[in-house]
Amino acid sequence: MINYRSIQDTIVHELEIKKSRFISYLIPIQNEEEFQINLDQIKKEHPKATHHCYAYILEDTGQIQRMSDDGEPSGTAGIPILEVLKQENLTYLMAVVVRYFGGIKLGAGGLIRAYSSATSQALQISTLVENTNQAIINLNMAYKLNDSFQYLISQLANPPQILNSQYLDTVIHQIAISQEEAALLEQQLADRFNQQIDWQFDHIRPVNLPIKNSSKKP
Repeated sequence: MINYRSIQDTIVHELEIKKSRFISYLIPIQNEEEFQINLDQIKKEHPKATHHCYAYILEDTGQIQRMSDDGEPSGTAGIPILEVLKQENLTYLMAVVVRYFGGIKLGAGGLIRAYSSATSQALQISTLVENTNQAIINLNMAYKLNDSFQYLISQLANPPQILNSQYLDTVIHQIAISQEEAALLEQQLADRFNQQIDWQFDHIRPVNLPIKNSSKKP
């Protein structure tokens, strides 16, 4: 089950249009407090900038959405920034575009294109992630079964991740696997090893997994 989509790390990208500099920041955040801290820091880094326009989306379903034109004509900055994030179904993410005015007015249409391009170009160089739930499982088996077990999981289309292994009186592997695939693997192991591998559920953990960025140019 996919909880939400966001980006992996902070991205900074600069674009120049008709002598105006547009510096884009994409920053993963968890709440509005983090948004404000990051926005304040960006403003400190660019105290002489003409505008600090932004948009952010929060919650798994993206129900919290905020934006600001920060002095640009209404609807020419915040909305274009927000729309780029929404097109990729992203959340827990803030985008700030800092503008240094270059002396040439862009007009409403030009501003919309500029803020949209500044955000989308930053997104093109980011790594998208899907936050999903993994089941953490402890597998206990006899030494004689270990090689066959390792071979079986190596042949799977989506093999589980072995987090750690202990070689004591028996072999104990702790694995991480998606919730959807856990039941199937449990049945495969039971059938293949005649229930000689002890399967113990440990806990569920959320994890960010990189995915293909459809906004990247080939």
